[in-house]
Amino acid sequence: MKIEVIRSIAICGLAAIVLPLQLAAQHSRYKLIDIGTLGGPASYFTDPGIGGVSKVLNNRGMLAGKAELATPDPNNGNCPPACFVTHAFRWDKGVLTDLGTLPGGEDSDIGGINARGWVVGSSTTGEIDPFINAPVGHATLWRGTQPMDLGTLGGYNSNAVHVDDGGQIVGFSTTGTPDPLSFLGESIHPFVWQNGVMRDLGTLQQGTIALPSNQCGNGRNGLVVGFSFINSVVNPDTGGPTAHDFFWHDGIMEDIPTLGGTLVGDEIDFAGYPTACVNNRGLVAGESTVTDTPFILHPYLYDHGILTDLGTLGGSFGLVGWLNDAGDIVGGSSTPNDESFRATLWSKGVIHDLGTLDGDCFSQAISINASAQVVGESYSCPDGTIARAVLWDKGKVLDLSAAVAGTPSLQLVAVDNINDQGEIAGRGLPPGCDDLFTCGHAYLLIPCDNTTTCEADRGKVAGANPAVTRKTAISNPRTPMERIAAWRARLSQRNHVPALPIGKLR
Repeated sequence: MKIEVIRSIAICGLAAIVLPLQLAAQHSRYKLIDIGTLGGPASYFTDPGIGGVSKVLNNRGMLAGKAELATPDPNNGNCPPACFVTHAFRWDKGVLTDLGTLPGGEDSDIGGINARGWVVGSSTTGEIDPFINAPVGHATLWRGTQPMDLGTLGGYNSNAVHVDDGGQIVGFSTTGTPDPLSFLGESIHPFVWQNGVMRDLGTLQQGTIALPSNQCGNGRNGLVVGFSFINSVVNPDTGGPTAHDFFWHDGIMEDIPTLGGTLVGDEIDFAGYPTACVNNRGLVAGESTVTDTPFILHPYLYDHGILTDLGTLGGSFGLVGWLNDAGDIVGGSSTPNDESFRATLWSKGVIHDLGTLDGDCFSQAISINASAQVVGESYSCPDGTIARAVLWDKGKVLDLSAAVAGTPSLQLVAVDNINDQGEIAGRGLPPGCDDLFTCGHAYLLIPCDNTTTCEADRGKVAGANPAVTRKTAISNPRTPMERIAAWRARLSQRNHVPALPIGKLR
C-alpha cells in the first residue's frame, strides 16, 4: 500500500473565531501546582506521546497518574525513556500518595480515576508471560492505598483503562487462546468488572481481538466503546483484518459500521490506544476510514443507530480527542492538501477551527468540559518542535504558562484533562529539562480570580515539595504531524496490531 508522505508545513496563521456557545467565564490567571515525582526524574499521566486520553482529573480536583522512583529499572525493554521503576499515584489536597504494586510486582501503571477517587490501572506481578517473554501485568484497582488484583479472562495479562462513577471498571484481558494476530500472543477481549465479577464482552462477529477505549470521562455504568476485528482475514490494501468500532450497552455489543473503509481510528491511532468516546447520553464519537486507497480518516458521531461523517477542515484526516455530555466533540483536523493540522471543535453540525497561538502553525484539542472550555496544545512554526499548553474559551486562545500567577516553575507543554470546575491537568518541563519523557512533571492548574486567591496556600503552589506518603515497598513531545507520519509509516509497514502497554509493556 502506497502511503502519501505528509509534505512540510508551509502555511502559518491564526484562524480566530467566535464560538456559538455559552461558555463559562474565562479565567486569566491560574495557580500552578507542580505534582513532583516519587523520587525519580519524571511524573506523568498516560505515557507522553501516546494517543488516547484517560480521565485523570475528577471534579474534586483529585489526580491519578504515575511517577518514577529513584530505582533504576533493569527489566524495562523500552529504556529510554522509562528507565526507572514507575508507580501509580493519587494526588489529593497537596498529598501525593504512592499506590505501590501487587505483591511481587515492581511497576504499576495508570488507567483513570472516578468521582470517588478510585484509581484503576495495572501492576506487574513478578511473573513472566511465556508468549512474549515479558513481565505479566494484571488489571488493578486502588480504592484506598491497597491494590486489588482484578484477575484475567484466563490468559496471562489484563489492564484496566477506566472506572466509572458507579464503580464499574472497563479493561481488556488475554483469554488463554493463542492468536497469531495478537501483539500479546493470545486473543484479547474487553471486560467490565464490578463487585468482584469480571464479565467477558467478547468481540464483533468472527473477530478474535477487541480493545476498549478509555471512555473519555464517561461516568455512567453500562456503556463501553472500543474496536474489534470482525474477522481474521488480512486485507491486502491495509495489511490487517477489517475492524469496526463497537458500542456495548444493555448487555449487547453493537457493531458501529465504518464510513466506507475497512479500518477504524481506534486500530490505527498513535501507538494503538482506542480513542472512541461515549458520553452519558449514549452518543459515541470516533474515527473511521472513508477509503483505504487513498487513505482517508474522518471523525464520526454515532447517535443511537445513526452514523454521521463529521468531516474535516478540508484535509484527508481528522482525530477525536474528547466528547462532553452536550455532544460537543474536540480533536484535530488537517487542512486542504494536509498542509497543516488544527485544533477542531465539532458542535451542532458545524466544524470550528480553534486556531493557534500567535505565530504558531498548528494545534490540537485534547479535552472539553461541561462549560465547553477546551484545552490542548499549540505548536511552533515551521516544524512544531515547540509545544505550548493552551485554553480555548469564549473564542480566545490563552497560553497557560503565561496565565500562571507569579513566576511558573514549569514550562507548560502538554494538557491531559480539564474538569467541570475549570481545573487543568497536564505535563510540563522544570528548569534544565527539555524532554517530557525523561524529566517532565505532572501539574495541576487551579483557576484564581485575584491576588488573594492566586497566592493562597503558598505551600501548594509551583515549586513546593508536596507531602508524599509511601506504601511499603521525552525526546520532545511528538507533534501531530510527527504522530501522523509515524501512524502512516506504521500502516505502510503493515503493523496494524499495536503494542499497548500492560504493566511493563509501554
